[in-house]
Amino acid sequence: MRLVIAQCQVDYVGRLTAHLPLAKRLLLVKADGSVSIHADDRAYKPLNWMSPPCTLTENGNEWVVVNKAGEELRITIEDVELDAAHELGEDPGLIKDGVEAHLQILLAEHVETLGDGYRLVRREFPTAIGPVDLMCRDPEGISVAVEVKRRGEIDGVEQLTRYLELLNRDPLLAPVRGVFAAQQIKPQARTLAADRGIRCLTLDYDELRGLSSDEYRLF
Repeated sequence: MRLVIAQCQVDYVGRLTAHLPLAKRLLLVKADGSVSIHADDRAYKPLNWMSPPCTLTENGNEWVVVNKAGEELRITIEDVELDAAHELGEDPGLIKDGVEAHLQILLAEHVETLGDGYRLVRREFPTAIGPVDLMCRDPEGISVAVEVKRRGEIDGVEQLTRYLELLNRDPLLAPVRGVFAAQQIKPQARTLAADRGIRCLTLDYDELRGLSSDEYRLF
């Protein structure tokens, strides 16, 4: 991974145009070829980015990043404060806790929980930014990406939003709808999901395991 902190301005040219005026920012170039531009005020979400596969060409103080669709990020760099490269090695990936991992397995086994006529395409559906928990098809044959959490919070909705943005660029999958499934979903997460057009689904762990609500209770 390469990290560059510099004064820069960024222009995106593609299906639309966008401009980031000159300011100090963090540029990340990852081993998968992706390039992202970050500010210091919005957690993990970049101001702009180019997902792989893409190519980076450096011409003096100008970077040109081009993806397979011909879209471009033009980054004009001034006053570099840091330019460092680090080998992070192979990442083992996200290891979910037992309940969350089991929820995903159970929902895959009982995909009808999503609705009548749903069918499972694949668990851990691969994308360039990580696997989608479940990829399904609804009764109309439309792709549905499902993110499974034990506790549904805003971060989970943001994660699913990023998956949907990427998946909907694939003409073989688009349109792709989203379902955010969790045992508990916070009100703020529900509000954000509704704003993003994502359906929320509350999961009953015992019901998915085939237990009645009072089975195995001590009291």
